[in-house]
Formats: sequence, C-alpha cells, structure tokens
Amino acid sequence: MPEFEESNFNNIIREIIKKSLFTERQIEIILNQKDLLESRFSITKGAYYRQVGQSRDKLIALFYSIVLLRGLGILLPDDIDVMSKLSEQISVINDSDVFPEREEEVISVIDRLIRQACNV
Repeated sequence: MPEFEESNFNNIIREIIKKSLFTERQIEIILNQKDLLESRFSITKGAYYRQVGQSRDKLIALFYSIVLLRGLGILLPDDIDVMSKLSEQISVINDSDVFPEREEEVISVIDRLIRQACNV
C-alpha cells in the first residue's frame, strides 16, 4: 500500500495544477529550483534531475506558446490582464486559508474566467 504523501499545496492550488500542463511534483521541483519551496523528494537523484529537465522543457514550451499566441493576436491584452489579476489572487489564496465550503466556488470562478478568456 503506498504511503500517504502530504501535499505542499492547498486544495485550490492542487485543482489548478490538475488543469495545468504540469504535475504537482513538477511544480514542487520548479519551486525548489527557484528557492521558493524547500522540499524533500523521495526519489533517486537521477530521477529528480530527469524531472528537473522535463519541468524546464515544459516551462520553455509554455513561454514560447505565450509569445506565439500573443504575437499572432490570439492572446489579447485583455486576456493577459485577466491572467495577471487571477495570478495575483492565486498568490493571495496560496498564502491564506480558504474555508472548505468556499473552495468549490473559488475554483468555479477561476475556471469560468479562464474559459471566457479562451473563447475559441
């Protein structure tokens, strides 16, 4: 039976990670590499550095995608503003406790705003 592994993230952040291009482990590795999270990993050194490379490659691809979508006019300035404001709110949510009964509502609002910005 696998051991229970405690998450470094609250429920809202975990839900956002699930919908992102990254795994929770990759986010932990990126935060660790940027000295934003000190975490111990129960994997071999080789596996850790392989995941560091995978995480870096995903970040590079993400940045290229943003540049491409912005350059082609698919991502508009208003979309960037919405994403910036959501990012600021995520930072606040990450540093605070959200009542469990409000988590679903917060996730729903974030999802609605992102889907609205991606109206393709």
